[in-house]
Amino acid sequence: MTKTDAAGFSGRPLTGLRVVALEHAVAAPLCSRHLADLGADVVKVEKPEGGDLARGYDSVVKGQSAYFVWANRGKRSVALDLKTEDGRAVLAELLDRADVFVHNLGPGAVDRMGFGAEVVARRWPRLIACAISGYGADGPYRDHKAFDLLIQGEAGLLSVTGTPDQPAKVGISVADMCAGVYALSTILAAVVERERTGRGRTIDISMLDCLAEWMMAPVYHQLYSGRQPSREGARHNMMVPYGVYRVGDDGHVNFAVQTSAQWRALCDQVLHRPDLADHPDYRTNELRVRNRDSLERLIEREFASSAGVSDVVGRLMAAGIPTGNVNDLAGLLDHPQLGDRWFDTGSPGGPVRALRPPFNLGDEPARSRGVPGLGEHTAEVLAELRGSAPDPLV
Repeated sequence: MTKTDAAGFSGRPLTGLRVVALEHAVAAPLCSRHLADLGADVVKVEKPEGGDLARGYDSVVKGQSAYFVWANRGKRSVALDLKTEDGRAVLAELLDRADVFVHNLGPGAVDRMGFGAEVVARRWPRLIACAISGYGADGPYRDHKAFDLLIQGEAGLLSVTGTPDQPAKVGISVADMCAGVYALSTILAAVVERERTGRGRTIDISMLDCLAEWMMAPVYHQLYSGRQPSREGARHNMMVPYGVYRVGDDGHVNFAVQTSAQWRALCDQVLHRPDLADHPDYRTNELRVRNRDSLERLIEREFASSAGVSDVVGRLMAAGIPTGNVNDLAGLLDHPQLGDRWFDTGSPGGPVRALRPPFNLGDEPARSRGVPGLGEHTAEVLAELRGSAPDPLV
């Protein structure tokens, strides 16, 4: 790792770290984008025809895919035909100079190219090599292809998401994102370890492992109570009252009760029913979950007699009950708390809005190399390998 970055990224924690990303879709691209956010030089290796499959998802962002624009800014794109010996030789040269190798191609693809875990560990012992897959390197599902929805189903997420009548997919690629963030944190741990030992690591990140970890609270309910938590739509399935509730015929409030003090405040100051605080059906959260139907009907009946949403929200805030809006995406775009976090970054289709990464590194300004075109940096990176262009990290 070096101390400066000619592209202007000096001072970030991972400045000088070299990353080679053989990736597509969401999980590995999100991981490597965050490495780039933290200052790493990320070389994204794509196939010459079409590149990352996420490039073709849609064309809504000035002719580019929304997923691709989001998950790939800050990187350099190199187009290599890894079906050829020449292409694989260039990838090996990139790994000669790399600190981290991230990949999430289909089962067995990297091994067939000659860059499997055992080969990499033997040839590049200082390299931190992170494989992201649906089910991991071992076990009966290791050769199964995986996409986000399939993992949501396998991990039981669909069983607790949606309404009592209909399961629902989480509206974002949560299994991919979960794996990408665990890959990021594990790579960072391996970077710290290598500073002490001088040795790299082989990392195996499974989407199922990651999402199963996030499912453990409902799993514990199933394991120790024998009961599956129910699907409750926009309401919590293990805390009551917690979620979106009707106010009259056309309004909603979103609030959360987690403590006994908040429950008493809700009864006294919001519902004006202090008698409910110690009611034998509702005095603890476990009782309220068990009797949620009657309690939630009662709450919405009380709210229906209010002066409207603003009245109920005012009472909730005065009582110290956490409450918030149910925004659509336009509301998120205009959220007052995010006002100074937006910036413009470059892309082949022109400037696009981007959100500052959530690392919040003090006064570090928002900046990015932009979203790369397919193969945009091939000549530049090859010239660096051949010594005919300045190394960007020197």
